[in-house]
Amino acid sequence: MRKPKPILIIIAVLLGIVFLIPLVWMVATSFKTDAEALTSMSLFPKEFTFDNYLYTLLGKGLDVPIIRWLFNSLFVGIVGSVLVVLIDAMAAYGLARLNVPFKKFLFPMFISTLMIPWVITFIPLYMQFGNMGWLNTYAALLFPYTANAFGVFLLYQFFKGFPKALEEAAVIDGANKWQIFFRIIIPSAKPILWTLGIFTFMTIYNDFLWPLVSVNSIELRTITTGIAIMQQGSFVSSYGKLMALTTLATLPMIAVFLVGQRQFIKGITQTGIK
Repeated sequence: MRKPKPILIIIAVLLGIVFLIPLVWMVATSFKTDAEALTSMSLFPKEFTFDNYLYTLLGKGLDVPIIRWLFNSLFVGIVGSVLVVLIDAMAAYGLARLNVPFKKFLFPMFISTLMIPWVITFIPLYMQFGNMGWLNTYAALLFPYTANAFGVFLLYQFFKGFPKALEEAAVIDGANKWQIFFRIIIPSAKPILWTLGIFTFMTIYNDFLWPLVSVNSIELRTITTGIAIMQQGSFVSSYGKLMALTTLATLPMIAVFLVGQRQFIKGITQTGIK
């Protein structure tokens, strides 16, 4: 096995440091007072304070439900990711392994939608949800993410190479299509399902434009739109509190990634197929 060249390692480390600097600055600023955050040029605070987090979480003097915003983002991100993984897995398995009518036409049609910019479908989607009366509801935040062609394409490649011998053995044992899918295919696809789930969660959780226009109730705002509101409002000159809010918004993504990473490694070691 060829060892990596030292120069490549050095470049990778330097790039990692460059990407970590904004994150370190954000966290460090969240522990500064507003006055120090505005005037001090040092990276780390002279005196650590947790007042920014207490102010943000407890909402002292604020008329905005910041904890509710976090809940909305987590709810939409988790439920949306589960739906995407389940729906895309069934679609990809059907196209890859079952005798679905016109599947040679359906799969290229699904993949072709990846070439359509999302902004083109923005206005028709908004009008459709308006006609159904779903604007300013959780349905508006959730249903646009329930399936995507990228997930179908990703899972299709895995299911296409899945050994037929395992399915044939399950059929001999009396298993039907649903039992094969949920008891054999899904457990074997854990690594790639977790990968799709992590990407989907990060996409939904970080989305800004659609939650901004589809919801106008302050109670239904997500944390991304909430940060924009606070940046132009109460936290316009309170950089310490704004960075504390941004740090709190980042924690769920880091937690999901760490949990998914462990599950990814576990899935490879326990369900690998030779």
